[in-house]
Amino acid sequence: MANENAITKASSWVQNVRDYFEDLQKEMRLVTWPNRKQVVATTTVVVASVFLFAAYFAVVDQLFARGVTQIFQWSAK
Repeated sequence: MANENAITKASSWVQNVRDYFEDLQKEMRLVTWPNRKQVVATTTVVVASVFLFAAYFAVVDQLFARGVTQIFQWSAK
């Protein structure tokens, strides 16, 4: 009885995995993939945004660092 139950569970698991991959293939056929022009355009926007944000945060960091330095110098007097 226990042996049959284990075989049934294993068989069910294998069938579930098979069903999952079949469903996965069906869904992947429905995906609309971007063309090269769209990928290049969105990648350019992302890279430019990263550099702009990096520059912004570098400036803000410098301003805060100078402000904190000024506060420490003022409090040390």
